[in-house]
Amino acid sequence: MRGADLTQQELFSYRTLEDRIPKDHPLRKLRAVVDILLTTLDSELDALSARTGRESIPPGRLLRASLIQVLFSVRSERQWVQQIEFNLLYRWFVGLTLDAEVWDHSTFSANRNRLLNERISRLFFERVVLLAEWQDLLSDEHFSVDGTLIQAWASMKSFVKKDGSSPPPEAGGRNPSVDFKGEKRANATHASTTDPEARLYKKSEGDKAQLCFMSHALMENRTGLVVDVEVIHATGTAERDAAKIMIGRTVTKPGATVGADKAYDVPEFVHALREQRVTPHVARKEKGSAIDGRTTRHAGYRTSLKRRKRVEEIFGWSKTVGGLRQTRFRGLKKVAAQTVFTFAAYNLTRLGGLFGWRWSTA
Repeated sequence: MRGADLTQQELFSYRTLEDRIPKDHPLRKLRAVVDILLTTLDSELDALSARTGRESIPPGRLLRASLIQVLFSVRSERQWVQQIEFNLLYRWFVGLTLDAEVWDHSTFSANRNRLLNERISRLFFERVVLLAEWQDLLSDEHFSVDGTLIQAWASMKSFVKKDGSSPPPEAGGRNPSVDFKGEKRANATHASTTDPEARLYKKSEGDKAQLCFMSHALMENRTGLVVDVEVIHATGTAERDAAKIMIGRTVTKPGATVGADKAYDVPEFVHALREQRVTPHVARKEKGSAIDGRTTRHAGYRTSLKRRKRVEEIFGWSKTVGGLRQTRFRGLKKVAAQTVFTFAAYNLTRLGGLFGWRWSTA
């Protein structure tokens, strides 16, 4: 017998939101882990809120919402708030009830920008790393370092001369055309009016220059987890400068190794690592290499060169899933906060695989 396609609205629901989420859903364990991590940040989150005035969005809900936004690759706050409205899984993970009113996207953005600064993002990242250490998943002996470009939220049309002598656009309208033919542009003479902290840069000769920032990751070789992050202006020495910063504050064991590609094969960088009693497992250039037989004769050197390629998985995930191909923020500090938080989300997905909890959204 064919069933009738009738829709009748129920006046009451006898199932709670908790009942609607399957008991074996992979995000249940992730939610439990995130809740534990957030409890360790209570004092820092309390310090961000005033004692009087209107109540803000609870910081725990903001952090959970931001985390699930990264994991499910939702590209904008407007779209994300719309999805929370009708997606029961998102409501449950964030901590909203079935009848709770979802925030306006502008309210969510304003509260998130105030909460998720670089300090809070880094504290959350450090808590995730401490969780991995507590589970004995990290070693202090072998690491890899690399950097990647993050496209700035600024158009090349906004990259004009600092002295204001750039000619006006050829035509009016919402997206006027600009003729750059024959004009030499450089960071010393030009700056973006949209994001003055973005820099014009390219990593290779055959690539095109773009307004960008540069993010860097220090990876532990055994598990592929990110143990340190740094975001700085994109320059020709940015990768080595950031690497020295991260190695100096994270790699503390004498004799530890750090793998890197040929861009790091510079005498100044290699000598700096040796002075810190860190062994530079840097891929050698064909000519003028700073790496000699003292390093290359060991089997561990070849192992490090193989392991270091796993850092590309981190950048690949952060740009395809985490939305870091182009930043949604302007200014170095906000881009750094987004990057650190995204790498914390990556570590959580890696931990899910290492623990066998399968909470990955892929």
